[in-house]
Amino acid sequence: MFILGLTGSIGMGKTVAAGDFARLGVPVHDSDATVHDLMSKGGDAVTEVADTFPGVLAKGAIDRGLLGKHVFGDNVALKRLEKILHPKVREREIAFLGWHARQRTRAIVLDVPLLFETGGQKRCDAVAVVSAPYREQRRRVLSRPGMTKERLVNILAYQMPDTKKRQFADYIIHTGLGRMHSLQAIRQIVTLIKQDKGTHWPPFRQKRR
Repeated sequence: MFILGLTGSIGMGKTVAAGDFARLGVPVHDSDATVHDLMSKGGDAVTEVADTFPGVLAKGAIDRGLLGKHVFGDNVALKRLEKILHPKVREREIAFLGWHARQRTRAIVLDVPLLFETGGQKRCDAVAVVSAPYREQRRRVLSRPGMTKERLVNILAYQMPDTKKRQFADYIIHTGLGRMHSLQAIRQIVTLIKQDKGTHWPPFRQKRR
């Protein structure tokens, strides 16, 4: 089973790219969606996050807006949150991989925003980076409700620069050149990864990149 890591900085179009992979028949494990589930009502991380960051619990779920006030611009608090969430996300990811391995799925995608920042590329057979020019990235992000220039600067400071991500990438999906261009690139990637068996699953066969 071939494991493709999919990553990209905020506003680069990674969510759309992940949807394209799924529509082309490659199952996608979405780390962000997993985090949302973990902090929703009844989620496995609700109690621990609420105990660690008082005042963020609302109607049985973690209020992400209130949580953001605790961790925004505070790297120490952010690390505490990640220490809670990352192992739980990884547990869900392993279950996803195991299920698809048993189904003999040829290739899967791990959609991880901070893949390089957390060393996640080491558990992938290849990495695709979604990229766009900075002006386009900035336009997309600042059009989001509640987003400010200050918040964008802080988010980008926490993420590996796009130029460096592209240096580490096996594939680059350019989303600033039009929808058809990026979709064609994704189709080509899907064709290639479905032809490769991969070497990173089961875990004991992993080789360091």
